[in-house]
Amino acid sequence: MNLLLKRTPGIYLVGFMGAGKTTIGRRLAARLGWSFVDLDLDIECCAAQRISEIFEQQGEARFRELEHEALKKRVQAISAGSATVLALGGGAFAEPRTAALLEDHGATIWLDCPFDKVQERVARTSHRPLARDPVRFRQLYEERLETYRRADYRVPIETDECSETVDRILRLPLFRQ
Repeated sequence: MNLLLKRTPGIYLVGFMGAGKTTIGRRLAARLGWSFVDLDLDIECCAAQRISEIFEQQGEARFRELEHEALKKRVQAISAGSATVLALGGGAFAEPRTAALLEDHGATIWLDCPFDKVQERVARTSHRPLARDPVRFRQLYEERLETYRRADYRVPIETDECSETVDRILRLPLFRQ
């Protein structure tokens, strides 16, 4: 079914918080018959703390270190042949060393969700430390767009219907024979 992914069986979903990386990633993995990993959940399990607690108690720099280490472990497993859809945190791909780590280990797909939709989704949660200041939240979104544009593929999020987005992903050239 997929030429590129026979060599590098990893799909890395990138995009801003609230873009739907986890929800879409789970459904995409199920359709492909692959494993699914949410990198933030990996970090929480390893650190035995919620992401918000890590930010509050240890700071963003420490969180980024934990994130990078967790991703390195997952990329090693994927490189060894573990077909996986991996949802990265919103800021992971903005870290140059993280983006470099993903090169040649699969395909990065940017879930490009409009700011208004992201804002609406994130407003329903309380666990996102970088979303607490609305002005900074918008700035962060704008700043990260340039980074997300470096992904191998871009999939616009035009609906809350996940199956439509998964279908769009499966029509990407990366899945063509």
